[in-house]
Amino acid sequence: MPDEIQERAGVPVLVCDPDGPPLATEQDALDLIGAAFLGAQVVAVPANRLDERFFSLGTRFAGDVMQKFVNYRLRLAVVGDISAQLAESSALRALVHESNRGGHIWFLPDLDALDTRLRAGR
Repeated sequence: MPDEIQERAGVPVLVCDPDGPPLATEQDALDLIGAAFLGAQVVAVPANRLDERFFSLGTRFAGDVMQKFVNYRLRLAVVGDISAQLAESSALRALVHESNRGGHIWFLPDLDALDTRLRAGR
């Protein structure tokens, strides 16, 4: 399936193809933001499409990517199992915990959890 805008819980979401190209640069993030500007309010990126540097906070890649989404007023949902990365890093666990408390960046296990979050209005 290609990346496509779907209405999920009444919100337009750019749902990214799990088999699509990796998100490995800031330009890749900007390309997704550009695609979202066709009508999406949220971008759902499968965790497996994120370059491993995203989960190694010392690289600052995650912060750079997340800041781009915030700057463009788009919500970012990282969707999928990141338990292995969480087990490796207490800093990443703290980032995920704090992000999930807010309304802009979420780390969720699947699209059903995204639907639940969107229905809650957060």
